[in-house]
Amino acid sequence: MSTSVNRRRLWQGLVLLLLPLTASAASLNGATLSPLWALPFAGILLSIAIVPLIAPHAWHRHFGKISAAWALVFLVPFAVGFGTQVAFATFVHAMLEEYVPFIILLTALFTVAGGICLHGDLHGSPRLNTGLLALGTLLASIMGTTGAAMLLIRPLLRANEHCKHVVHRVVFFIFLVANAGGALSPLGDPPLFLGFLNGVSFFWTTVHLAAPTLFICVILLALFYALDRYYFTKEKVVHRSEVKTPLSVDGKINFVLLAAVVALVLMSGLWKPGIEFDVFGTHVALQNAVRDVLLVAVSLLSLALTPKSARAGNAFNWAPIEEVAKLFAAIFITIAPVIMILRAGADGAFAGIVHMVTDASGKPIDIAYFWATGLLSSFLDNAPTYLVFFNLAGGDAPTLMTTGASTLAAISAGAVFMGANSYIGNAPNFMVKAIAESRGIVMPGFFAYLGWSAVILLPLFLLTGWLFF
Repeated sequence: MSTSVNRRRLWQGLVLLLLPLTASAASLNGATLSPLWALPFAGILLSIAIVPLIAPHAWHRHFGKISAAWALVFLVPFAVGFGTQVAFATFVHAMLEEYVPFIILLTALFTVAGGICLHGDLHGSPRLNTGLLALGTLLASIMGTTGAAMLLIRPLLRANEHCKHVVHRVVFFIFLVANAGGALSPLGDPPLFLGFLNGVSFFWTTVHLAAPTLFICVILLALFYALDRYYFTKEKVVHRSEVKTPLSVDGKINFVLLAAVVALVLMSGLWKPGIEFDVFGTHVALQNAVRDVLLVAVSLLSLALTPKSARAGNAFNWAPIEEVAKLFAAIFITIAPVIMILRAGADGAFAGIVHMVTDASGKPIDIAYFWATGLLSSFLDNAPTYLVFFNLAGGDAPTLMTTGASTLAAISAGAVFMGANSYIGNAPNFMVKAIAESRGIVMPGFFAYLGWSAVILLPLFLLTGWLFF
């Protein structure tokens, strides 16, 4: 058979895949799937980790195309192997069940937080800097790590523009505001929202991660204060005495809209009318559809009601959320067969991972889940990593929240806390780094940042795992 005929059939399969089929897909048995189906998922994650380091300009221009390519590398062979109906239903499930709610919430938080701008002049000091980090840590579970980071990184940098030693402030900001502070609600960090979408109750993480979160954040704030005080006294800091712009908040309407975002997420977790819509085999609950539509409305209201000065003061643009949207579309599509295999447990192709995190009797080893989830979250993205181990632990939220509570807490903590170990562990990490560099701060490179996390975070995580898991 000629190459042209093969190509034509391949494209015909792709066209059929994208047509709105009326039949729902049969449920595949993950135990029958080859581990090779995980290669596209590994490919997109490795692309995110490596390509920006070796070809940053090419990545910036073509990351959307690279993401789409990996999605097609999975979807086209899957359609050929299992039929277009199964492949299309898998695609719809990945989009409607997880990706669309995920990106709508993230966009709402990004838009609303980006409309709150703190104007005025602050004079940096160990006490003020520690206070800003503590405030950001508290806000991270309310407005998301992305929102809290966007709100406070610029005031922190402006307050310390007279200082020579600034890098440690940005690094600890990433540790606390962009990561650990988001551990107490589904709004805080993307992995926890994925858990919420999969049935974990809204306040479950608030209760079960409160102690380790408080432990880690208090120690990090104390370490930061000591280090900041050392550098502050080492420098001869001279504050100019003239009166400058008083502190003020622009875009206050967004605090109301932020409360609306919180209320809508809570509503979708508490209101259970029992009405569902079948979309090509994927069941979309009424409360979730209402939440997502209203979150889009909140985002549009924020754009319409926020003063232009607020977004200009934040240098607001859509580039960060555009990158997240394109990358995660591919991630959620390519992770589908991985989840199917993991749900098969010891009968699936990833039985070795199951044995690594369970003892001889099949009981989960919580500390193994904590470190396995955390270390992978350090170099992949913590959201899909959470989803992988959530499903490896059974994927049943009611069971995990009760008899498996310690295991779910270990998975959640590992994903959220250790996302700070590298720049690529969590989306806000790179955003904060980019903002700091745009202000002339020479940030540590990829491996230099790993040195910071190895010295400060890894010993803390060893102690956290020993105490709590």
